Amino acid sequence: MINLAATLEHTARLHPDRIALALGNNRLSYRALDAAANQVASALVASGIKPGDRIALACPNLPFFPIVYYGVLKAGASVLPVNVLLKHDEIAYLLQDSGAKGFFCFEGTKDLPLGAEGKASFDAAKACEHFWLITTDPKGSPSIPGTTTLGQLMAGNPPSFDTVQRTSEDVAVVLYTSGTTGRPKGAELTHANILFNAMVSRDLTAVSGEDVMLITLPLFHVFGQVVQMIVGFMCGARMVLVPRFEPGAVLQAMQDENVTIFAGVPTMYWALLNYPEAGKFDLNKIAGNLRVACSGGAALPVEVLRAFEEKFQVPILEGYGLSETSPVATFNHLNRPRKPGSVGTQVWGVEVRVVDIDDKDVAPGTPGEIVIRGHCVMKGYLNRPKETAEAFRNGWFHTGDIGQFDQDGYLYIVDRLKDMIIRGGFNVYPREIEELLVTHPAVSLVAVLGVPDAEHGEEIKAFVVPKAGMSVKPADLVAWAKERLASYKYPRLVELRDSLPMTATGKILKKALR
Repeated sequence: MINLAATLEHTARLHPDRIALALGNNRLSYRALDAAANQVASALVASGIKPGDRIALACPNLPFFPIVYYGVLKAGASVLPVNVLLKHDEIAYLLQDSGAKGFFCFEGTKDLPLGAEGKASFDAAKACEHFWLITTDPKGSPSIPGTTTLGQLMAGNPPSFDTVQRTSEDVAVVLYTSGTTGRPKGAELTHANILFNAMVSRDLTAVSGEDVMLITLPLFHVFGQVVQMIVGFMCGARMVLVPRFEPGAVLQAMQDENVTIFAGVPTMYWALLNYPEAGKFDLNKIAGNLRVACSGGAALPVEVLRAFEEKFQVPILEGYGLSETSPVATFNHLNRPRKPGSVGTQVWGVEVRVVDIDDKDVAPGTPGEIVIRGHCVMKGYLNRPKETAEAFRNGWFHTGDIGQFDQDGYLYIVDRLKDMIIRGGFNVYPREIEELLVTHPAVSLVAVLGVPDAEHGEEIKAFVVPKAGMSVKPADLVAWAKERLASYKYPRLVELRDSLPMTATGKILKKALR
């Protein structure tokens, strides 16, 4: 029997008064965090939530996220983290497709009205039975009339709870990830998947209770969730939350909290390196405290890596993984030579191969598809046996990414079989944007692809053929898409064309557009 909640509970027993979370001047001990999660668990059981039910959670990097996350796990249910940038139609799809029984949603701000978007999605997802609003003030009244707040849900429940035990193969978390051939699908990560990957991640960076980890990666994403939050709680570290990445806020937190571990996507390193007001912070103090930095989500340009390491005197360790692999599959280990530009070697308990179209191994230096098996690989895609079978051909998970090994067994990411765009560390899938844009009354044909961008790694560009006799301005299409897609998804660049290059069978030649 097992429950991922043990990663918090064990530390709360050993070090109850140690600070678990820091946000500005606010501090939350391990005792208080575990007690709050117990209250959530009690309330969920009283609300009829049963083991195996799925509970959605949309919340930025605030203490409410781990409180609810662990409360759901303690109740024996599965957590369904929701990207806080999604719009109500996108959230409604996740709720409906997953069959979520409940939805915890942060109320948001004027600039990001997450609560209103979440309530609209809940109303549209008829199978979802409960909506709980997370308010900035836990004792405050709901900002959306007729809703129950997290504070109201927890009120009166005991600070202790007998955690529901699960098996290693039971699903702990469902992470939705998209493909180029359809709507987003839920990757089912088991208690064992995440626990093993967290243990591996802990050892890769030698995290201990003496460390202070800065978390600005979104907790709804597998990188921040497993490699930082769960590892941090497992080790009894202090986690400093930064709800939204901004270079000044990150440097301020690094300076004030004596941060020892930082993890980010390449655009974060680029932004910190090029921040014009960095000189107002004590960079020597920051560099003296930083012990290790990790990068993932996209390839980190070697020139950025070297410049950051020189400025902050800290090694950046790159790794590779996916939501479906919980996430870490390869890593540049601390106790081995690092190779800039490489995502390292396979981690303990995980096998990685590079294969051709017949699933035969290719020689070092030869590109092929990356396939993975081991403790980290998901159980499957929720309610999608066909897609699961396709992904697990011949017993290996097929990533759709192209890579190559060198003679020393270090992996390099070359390209993607899929047309996925990685913008600022977020995965963006062209087909979803294309299918939306083609519904615009003035659009006849559209192709979306990623173009190089210094700040975000890739920027989203749409090539649009207007309908005959109709005209539309690129800026109007950008604004139209912005209203209907999450902020990281809509195209910033639109180019109007009379036609698009095509193959003889009518497929758009994106290679020619590039």
